[in-house]
Amino acid sequence: MTSNIREMSLVKSLKDIDVEGKRVLIRVDFNVPIDSHNNISDDRRIKAALPTINYCIDHNACSITLVSHLGRPKGVYDERYSLVHIKKRLERLLDKKVEFVEDFEKSKDEIATCSLERVFLLENIRFYEGEKKNDKELSKKLASICDVYVNDAFGTSHREHASTYGITEFVDTKVAGFLMMKEIEAFSKALEKPVRPIALVVGGAKISTKITLLESVLPKIDKLIIGGAMSNTFLKALGYDMKKSLYEEEYLQTASQVLDEAKVNGVNVYLPVDVVVTDSVEHPVDVRVVPSQDVLDGFMAVDIGPATAKLFSEAVELSNTIIWNGPMGIYENAKFSKGTFKLASAIGDCYAYTIVGGGDTADAVEKCGEASNFSFISTGGGASLELLEGKILPGFKNLDKKEAI
Repeated sequence: MTSNIREMSLVKSLKDIDVEGKRVLIRVDFNVPIDSHNNISDDRRIKAALPTINYCIDHNACSITLVSHLGRPKGVYDERYSLVHIKKRLERLLDKKVEFVEDFEKSKDEIATCSLERVFLLENIRFYEGEKKNDKELSKKLASICDVYVNDAFGTSHREHASTYGITEFVDTKVAGFLMMKEIEAFSKALEKPVRPIALVVGGAKISTKITLLESVLPKIDKLIIGGAMSNTFLKALGYDMKKSLYEEEYLQTASQVLDEAKVNGVNVYLPVDVVVTDSVEHPVDVRVVPSQDVLDGFMAVDIGPATAKLFSEAVELSNTIIWNGPMGIYENAKFSKGTFKLASAIGDCYAYTIVGGGDTADAVEKCGEASNFSFISTGGGASLELLEGKILPGFKNLDKKEAI
């Protein structure tokens, strides 16, 4: 599981090269939440990219071009996902003018011209159909406006897209930004030489999205704590009637196999002993706490109960390394958020190395005010999951490598 992290940690970083007088293209991840009035509600990902951008400015890169996506447009222009909504916040955080480029293909010559310290922000790269297809022509066009390529978009480093993967074929110098290296260092500390006992906390909706992770880490961890809707599948596999609760019928046998494998590896498994149930997620009228084996007819489990929150909290308190990926319930609804928030508080209070695997978990930790109490919060949900699964992320694959010592 850790050999992938060792390999990725060997890529060259921005500090290993000279950017003075060079045209630098940085793939950043500005995929931030924006409300209906185009206001940014969480700018953590923009702030995470600042060290890399400022380093290039401070070391006299002759121009800096920032490339990102926002949302999920269908390969065509969509005003809702325009990065023009990011420009003002970026300028404020950089304390520097940023030039917005609506069509980089038409402006290629201007961008490619070396002009000291100009910072360009390209329009949403996913407005180009070739981005997600890893189109060679789009990759070449992006490569033509830079001398140095820097990938600092960890949140999309698990995708083989033109701006995260294809471009590396056509640029001579390609390195990782500081955020990418920070992510690898954090996971390396948690997985390569961890302080035991190690607890893996998993939640979220489906076991199907986490099965590779579970198979990869079971030989490496000491405790497995399972919450969220995915725990319903495990409870169902144990013979509990989960009534209307969300679970995956086709993964019941898989859940049983995971429990058997955990036993073989001496891993202590923690499942909910009580759950919060409701008659409706959208319009809850009746919300109760019941034992896990006593879900009521017509009800569904939507959060871990107070006894489970206490059980899970005690399990993490006696751990020295804690990796958390997936909330304990439907935390977006205040009625079903207590389990996730209580666990976040318990982990935040631990004298342990604590790492959050991005996505919804990072959002939940931020919402309950515990973010500053965690050792590291990843900026990538899917990327961090694939990293934990033992995969080499495409965003690292073709970057320049350090010479073996």
